[in-house]
Amino acid sequence: MQRFPEKRVAITGAASGLGLALAKYFIQQGWRVAFADIQDEEGERQVAALSLPQERAFYQHVDVTSEADMDAWLQAIVKIWGGLDILINNAGVATHGAIDQAPIEDWNWVLDINLLGVVRGCKAFAPLFKQQRSGQIINIASMAGLLHSPEMGSYNASKAGVVALSETLYGELNHLGIGVSVVCPGFFPTALATTARVTHPQVKESIERLFATSRISADDIAKIIFNAASDNDFYVLPHFTYRTTWWLKRFLPQLYLRSIRGIGKQMLSRRKKWEAELMTAEQSAANDAEQSNPNKASGDFA
Repeated sequence: MQRFPEKRVAITGAASGLGLALAKYFIQQGWRVAFADIQDEEGERQVAALSLPQERAFYQHVDVTSEADMDAWLQAIVKIWGGLDILINNAGVATHGAIDQAPIEDWNWVLDINLLGVVRGCKAFAPLFKQQRSGQIINIASMAGLLHSPEMGSYNASKAGVVALSETLYGELNHLGIGVSVVCPGFFPTALATTARVTHPQVKESIERLFATSRISADDIAKIIFNAASDNDFYVLPHFTYRTTWWLKRFLPQLYLRSIRGIGKQMLSRRKKWEAELMTAEQSAANDAEQSNPNKASGDFA
């Protein structure tokens, strides 16, 4: 990347998953990397394993829901490096649930991290990039920000917000010499499901199966993002299959809407099956409890 001779990148959510893959790939390309995460033990371990001086790689605790944490990270980066070339807002979480079942707490949680976490990163670092009249913001969204599967309302809204924010920032900052990219990957193997908030436990199993179907890994996506940053691309859609579906939505919207309506019916049917299985299991457990304690079941408490 010739426009960034200093080679300085800062990545949120860098202790695992795509964030870690990005950090390692940038380091392989000779970049200096500032790791940020809330998984302090794992983040420190990953940086220590690199056996690099602090000037090349360092870790700092950053909770993206905290403006103070983000500002402190900015100050540390400026102190150590004197500036920054690329900010990657990668930290994120997942949620799943129908509109009448997912609690509002899940909405607040996912929006605070996935959307406002990106806002906080952009807000903290934009003044530095304006002062430098150079830099690149890379926001990690998702295909869920472009293609909106049923029963994922809060997650879809958070990622669609990241896409909208990124388009807005492109108009605000690109003419000042500051690049903006938004990355919209589909499913790929990651630990995202482990922390996901869902209304049915079977959803996590379904997510893991979808992750396993991906033909590309976090390492592949990291390389794609690096090359896109080199070319100053705005939309970065790593999965070909999802790209074609996005084109379908743009040019044949009614066909796309029929498709997601069908998916919604399938998901409702699956959810009813899960709920029936749960009721059967609970009734079976209750029957077993009665049989194991017949005195209590008959009302004899002597």
